[in-house]
Amino acid sequence: MKQGVVGVIVSWVKPKAGDAESRRPLFEKLMANSYQQAFQMAYRFTSNRAEAEDLLQETYIRAYRYFHRYDEALPFTAWLYRIMTNLHIDNVRRTSRLKTVSIDQPVGESSSAWDLEDSDAARGDQKIDDTLGEPLQRALQAMTPDFRMAVVLADVEGLSYEEIATIMDTSVGTVRSRIHRGRKQIREHLEHLSGVEHQGVTE
Repeated sequence: MKQGVVGVIVSWVKPKAGDAESRRPLFEKLMANSYQQAFQMAYRFTSNRAEAEDLLQETYIRAYRYFHRYDEALPFTAWLYRIMTNLHIDNVRRTSRLKTVSIDQPVGESSSAWDLEDSDAARGDQKIDDTLGEPLQRALQAMTPDFRMAVVLADVEGLSYEEIATIMDTSVGTVRSRIHRGRKQIREHLEHLSGVEHQGVTE
């Protein structure tokens, strides 16, 4: 993390609680320790470095403003990711890109099917391979934000369904469904990409 970033952010923000200044050293330490990991998370969400930096800055500003609500007995990153997730959803909604539609329907047909619990989600589900690099990032970008966030939190960050449900403020069943269907989308995208590349080689 670049020197001075922590100081700049905390100097911009006026905490909500009067005693927050006494906890500033703790926030600075937690921010410094989590910065790189949080940036990777933001990049996974946005697939764009500039947008990831903006999201990360917004996240830490919001976190410091409400730092009086943070329980030190709980992992800081889980609390931070919940803030980031909510901010990202809000940002996407503002740009009219967040749509809840069925994975089995063409884009544009509204449905709540993606948020239904999936009875097949617990069977034959495999984590995505985070070593795939750019192809994986392209597949993640092709997904809707709620699916992408659930898959990233589970397969990149290694969080439990219960932790993800808390961060995304939804049920464990919905998280399980989103992850299952999201992984399916990624596999299909990677298989399609592989087929296109193979076709290009043989032509």
